[in-house]
Amino acid sequence: MACDGFRRSKEKRDLSDMKSKAAEFYQGNGVPQEIERALNHLFFHQSGDIYGDLANYFTKLAAPPRISKLKGKEVYDARGQLSIQAEVFCIIRNEEKLFSSAAISNDCGLLEETSAGLSAKSEERFNHVMTALQWINEPLSEMLKDLDPCDQAGVDHILSNFFMARYLEKEEIQSREREQSCSPSKLEEEPPTPPPAQPKGRKSGDKGKKGTNVEKPIPPREPPEPVLPGSWAIGSVSLAVAKTGAQIQGVPLYKYIAALKNQEAQTQFHVPVSLVTLLSCGKTSPGKLNLLEEVILIPAAGQQVKQIITMALELQNELMRIMNTSSKAGAVQAALSDTGALAVGCERPEQPLDLIAEACSDLGLALGTEIHLAVNCAAHELMDYDVEQWDKLSSAIGGSCLLLSDVTTKPQTPPLPGVKGHILRQMNETSISDLIRITSDYQGAVIMGTTCREPCSDDSLSDVAVGLGLSYVKLGGLSGGERLTKYNRLISIEEELAQQGILVSKENRPTQLFGEKPEEQQTAP
Repeated sequence: MACDGFRRSKEKRDLSDMKSKAAEFYQGNGVPQEIERALNHLFFHQSGDIYGDLANYFTKLAAPPRISKLKGKEVYDARGQLSIQAEVFCIIRNEEKLFSSAAISNDCGLLEETSAGLSAKSEERFNHVMTALQWINEPLSEMLKDLDPCDQAGVDHILSNFFMARYLEKEEIQSREREQSCSPSKLEEEPPTPPPAQPKGRKSGDKGKKGTNVEKPIPPREPPEPVLPGSWAIGSVSLAVAKTGAQIQGVPLYKYIAALKNQEAQTQFHVPVSLVTLLSCGKTSPGKLNLLEEVILIPAAGQQVKQIITMALELQNELMRIMNTSSKAGAVQAALSDTGALAVGCERPEQPLDLIAEACSDLGLALGTEIHLAVNCAAHELMDYDVEQWDKLSSAIGGSCLLLSDVTTKPQTPPLPGVKGHILRQMNETSISDLIRITSDYQGAVIMGTTCREPCSDDSLSDVAVGLGLSYVKLGGLSGGERLTKYNRLISIEEELAQQGILVSKENRPTQLFGEKPEEQQTAP
């Protein structure tokens, strides 16, 4: 009996101690006060879902989500090639949850897609994918752990520093390799370099006839910017974190990005004008017409995205009908290009324009009034890549053509003379903060364009273009789900903004890229 009494006494003391500790714990965290406020809120509102109201009330008191880990996955792009997707996991209400995933445009940028280089390019792409996955799953996941997913600038700063460190590491390795290759022992082993071949029909030292200029050889095309293996991870993680932040704050991605850019919630939006590729030419298309990349539809002012797409689809269908029959434009070969447009095999530059003119006439569309055209020329095949050549090109054709500069990979370089617009693409290591900075730095019209390799189902590019307040967006042609999902997203955004009464009218849209007079046809080199 004495033992039982001692045991019961000890249990009472333990229970009393536990109650005291519990009371201290609850009081220290303000639990009784919050419960009282929650019950008062519940009583005064008296909604049909009592526990739903309680859940919503206490959800607002929960600790903010924190990034718990990143996960990289292998996916396939629109061309069936290996790519990556980044996933962001967060701890919310003491549970780990997948918040968002993202995949962006990517390109190796080093090898031409010739039959000789396909095997090497495939191997190189595999290296890019494996390196990016390793970056995401190991160092980046650890570096972003416990960070606030709504701190986009902080996340992108870490991503940028990580990328720059890897870039400098590779530069150092390449520098050492160059030094070793230039060592005296190596130079002795290498045979002397033969003199450059002379142009046919002219001997060495021949200056030509008096009064004539010696023909200057056309310089080779500028080599593409090298892409650091693994760089795809940076842009994909940055976009995935931005989508996570938008989801946490309960706003669409375009409003979230607009708030990041303007440092406050935006009260008015405009939807970028859609530039639709009607015909694709160039080296990837059949035929000999290599200096004309594509013909682009420029919609007249005041048209909604759905109206633009409907008109472009009618034109596309009519073009297909004409291509399948004989026409005054001559016999053509039709296929589908990587840009989602019809790839036309033409021999002369006027052929694709005649083809579109015939289709417009059949549909009753007035060129220069209801529809305008832009011709994207392959300017890189016509000129050297220094400022002097750009200046000459601007002086020669700047009055009737537009010179557009790609600012994605070289945003810090001085502006080229005669440039009236800028092309921006979200790809590789370009982060959301990079896009915001670039669009803030460049005045005038900015076109957000796509690359050939687009994620199959990610429509985030449309939100990014709207959120950045861009003037135009170029998504390619109207074939392929990877592009139509982006066009559909633009339609949804435009309808949503119109319903909320915050859509800026077309008459008040930003800087016009294609001139003040709509009847003037423009050419974009």
